[in-house]
Amino acid sequence: MADHTYKFNVKMSCSGCSGAVERVLKKLDGVSSYDISLANQEVIVKGSASYDTVLEKIKKTGKEVISGETVE
Repeated sequence: MADHTYKFNVKMSCSGCSGAVERVLKKLDGVSSYDISLANQEVIVKGSASYDTVLEKIKKTGKEVISGETVE
């Protein structure tokens, strides 16, 4: 399966918030890399996992996902 890059705008107010997102992404099959920017409220995820799967995992942390898109 081809790798995709997804960009999510996630409401995070502290390092605990970004840490929660990091923990779920670290465990998720099909994620090859991710970049979490607390300053930009942005999460970039690369891998073969589907958009919906990644979105669902981020939402399970309780963080509000403001928007998301497939970059490539």
